[in-house]
Amino acid sequence: MQTAKFTELPNSNVIPSVYRLEQEHGLYARRLETLRAKLFLTEDEKMEEVRLKKLKLSLKDEIERLRRPGATVSEH
Repeated sequence: MQTAKFTELPNSNVIPSVYRLEQEHGLYARRLETLRAKLFLTEDEKMEEVRLKKLKLSLKDEIERLRRPGATVSEH
């Protein structure tokens, strides 16, 4: 009997959106750690750092909104 391997997250309608958002937030956090470990950043890396910080903050806000009692899942 062969078992299936899952290489991607299931449809967001099947699992809580919070879980999916936390996974994405973690990816951004790890990339930021990589950038922060460098002594010098290129201009592109500086722009990426700013973009990642904004994305992380936006995800954090959305996660907190979804965790509030009575919150509904929104389509993105």
